[in-house]
Amino acid sequence: MRQVVFRVEGLTKVYTTGAVSVQALRGIDLELYEGELVVLLGASGSGKSTLLNILGALDSPTAGRVTFREHVLTGMNETELTAFRREHVGFVFQFYNLVPSLTARENVALVTEIAKNPMRPEEALERVGLGNRMDHFPAEMSGGEQQRVAIARAIAKRPEVMLCDEPTGALDSKTGVTVLEALYEVNRDLGTITALITHNVAIRRMAHRVIRLADGLVAAVEENAEPMAPAGIEW
Repeated sequence: MRQVVFRVEGLTKVYTTGAVSVQALRGIDLELYEGELVVLLGASGSGKSTLLNILGALDSPTAGRVTFREHVLTGMNETELTAFRREHVGFVFQFYNLVPSLTARENVALVTEIAKNPMRPEEALERVGLGNRMDHFPAEMSGGEQQRVAIARAIAKRPEVMLCDEPTGALDSKTGVTVLEALYEVNRDLGTITALITHNVAIRRMAHRVIRLADGLVAAVEENAEPMAPAGIEW
């Protein structure tokens, strides 16, 4: 049997601004398993980013329960949630959030200096194919290279979970495939559970499972018996 890493039960999230309330999640039940790569699909406003942010303890639910292994995240205080993010989760977003005055190596070292059992920055950058760009600054790199630095920074602390919100959203298709290859290889080689949000339905072919969200609910879950390497995907 597959080992459950995340268990989500009855998850709801309501955002309130003044007299206006928006229900982003409407009672989601979901499990994510050891070593899998999951693609989350859905239209804007379907709840994908809200779900990912709650899994990564960047946001808290209005109701429901989130369990990571034996730890109930929804029962943790802010200090415990910060420790959870630091020790277990790597984040990759659409925009790279690199420090422009630091080299690729130095950007990755920001994480390795606070992690318990980190990779060397050089190893993390080698894993994403940037061994020859370690001492370059973000402004000297393409968008795809900057995103791969962001991935190296995320994996350098050896997270159990990678949460990726539109990591190819700002990239052309060729560059996007290079970035997806880096994520695919991290999942394959390190066994890091990876959840990836995208609007690009073609990317679903690289996943073990595809979870479709609509109106704050899980609309469908599809198994993919033979995940495809990103290089074979036609956009």
